[in-house]
Amino acid sequence: MPSNHLPPDDPASTGSSDASAAPRPSSFASNRAARLVADIGGTRARFALLDEQGAPQQVQILAVADFAGPVEAIEAYLDEVGCNGLQAAAIALAAPVDEQEIRLTNAAWTFARSEMKSRLGLARLLLLNDFTALALALPHLAASELRQVGGGKGVALAARAVLGPGTGLGVSGVVFDRGRWLALAGEGGHCSLAPADGRESAILALAWRELQHVSAERLLSGSGLPLLHRLVAEVDGRACVALTPAEIVAQALANDDVQCRAVIDTFCAMLGSMAGNLALTLGARGGVYIGGGIIPRLGELFDRSPFRARFETKGRFAAYLAAIPTYVMLAPTPALLGAAHALAESEDGP
Repeated sequence: MPSNHLPPDDPASTGSSDASAAPRPSSFASNRAARLVADIGGTRARFALLDEQGAPQQVQILAVADFAGPVEAIEAYLDEVGCNGLQAAAIALAAPVDEQEIRLTNAAWTFARSEMKSRLGLARLLLLNDFTALALALPHLAASELRQVGGGKGVALAARAVLGPGTGLGVSGVVFDRGRWLALAGEGGHCSLAPADGRESAILALAWRELQHVSAERLLSGSGLPLLHRLVAEVDGRACVALTPAEIVAQALANDDVQCRAVIDTFCAMLGSMAGNLALTLGARGGVYIGGGIIPRLGELFDRSPFRARFETKGRFAAYLAAIPTYVMLAPTPALLGAAHALAESEDGP
């Protein structure tokens, strides 16, 4: 089996941190009614089997680049945990999932849903966007799985928003309606990125020379961090040495490089502006949640960053936003939890 654990300093992932649940003794080996949940991003693919209570167990994280496609990765996972077959699966993907053919936005995997269902011998296959799954997890996260950064107490049944920079930038939310939480499926990470001051205008002016459309994901993601690093250096008049996303984050955390700190502060400020826009758009008085693989790694550096100030800097609606809590998600595999709830609801439906 290919190397199935990514290095812990890789910041580009959908989940909120690099931790994973330790494998448990398999109770699924001879059970062809086993149910799988997965969270597949541009860098990592997380897999788990559901226990009798519908909770994800035997979590493993595989490298997307190690496999030709999702079926091969799932088969490798099932072999590793000793599961002989599946009855159902809910797979969250960093991609639009409305078509018959699915293409990951930030990875080379392309597959047909009918082929996946057939090759895995599934009676039921549910595909959903990875941040739709993440949004479905929000009402079920424990207080210990969150770190609040600013704001007051969320309104219990008000809308909640989630965004998170990993390999790409995911955006979603949940609204409560008629006794249940409904997730919003969209591609908000690809909305146009807007500047909030002259310095950001200069950064975006440079980006527009290189890209026809500068979406938020182009700069506010693991894949966009090296570009932002280069653009910030040019605007600030500093020399720029090419660095990977992991190196930029590591040097900023170690306070070893003024340029890396400047880049992370700019990253967090722009993310704060986007999070505030999302809170206003959804009326997310239940809170705004930050997932993905980058922000949870920043720890107190994120808490001290311009993120929260920029979140609230919305003119006449500053007081409205000041009351809304923002949370960093600390749960290692929250999208798996959301996928499990989505699968349970699909099984209860028609």
